[in-house]
Amino acid sequence: MWLFKSSIGRKLIMSISGIALVLFLTFHGCMNVVAIFSKDAYNQICSLLGSNWYAILATAGLGALVAIHFIYAFILTFQNRKARGNNKYAVTDKPAKVEWASQNMLVLGIIIVLGLLLHLFNFWYNMMFAEIIGQPTMGGYEATDGFSYIQQTFSNPVFVTLYVIWLIALWFHLTHGIWSSFQTLGVSGHVWFNRWKNISYAWATVVILCFLAVALAFAICPDSLGNISGKVVPFAM
Repeated sequence: MWLFKSSIGRKLIMSISGIALVLFLTFHGCMNVVAIFSKDAYNQICSLLGSNWYAILATAGLGALVAIHFIYAFILTFQNRKARGNNKYAVTDKPAKVEWASQNMLVLGIIIVLGLLLHLFNFWYNMMFAEIIGQPTMGGYEATDGFSYIQQTFSNPVFVTLYVIWLIALWFHLTHGIWSSFQTLGVSGHVWFNRWKNISYAWATVVILCFLAVALAFAICPDSLGNISGKVVPFAM
């Protein structure tokens, strides 16, 4: 089928899966900001998105999207390198108009996947997975107490540093990926090309700032957030 075998079809799959992931990140980032203002409200959201069948189904779908996006990124990258042949070893000047993110999407993607694995370990493993296997306090708190898991994670400066690196890589990836996806889908003509680039930078910046605000706020002043005060339990390495 051309959708899976042709270069255009593969780029189309990359674009659609990428846009879906951007929409999820937008929702997730906005959801996380709630934790800064209200522990109860954030934990209610966590409870709603716990191990319910629809949450599990959505998580499985999200995992499939990540896998598809990453696999096709590898396929297209190696396909392009193969097409270049021996020219890939030639020393050439980088085109001035080609973005750094565009030239390093695969490296950024690898960093993002590694960060995602860390994120799954700190949160999904102790929350949804713990509920699924019937051990809701496996991580030391109730599986729906997402607020405490955020406090626990970002009380560790190592995790804060790793998350910041992850978010920077994600920002670079999104600033290129968003407008590139719309261009592939044919909704970025001559007039809208620069507009979509500006929208991509603004969109990516807002989303990443949501995640970054939570990480830094809980790292700097965890006891003053969420309308509560209490002892933060450091994460044991």
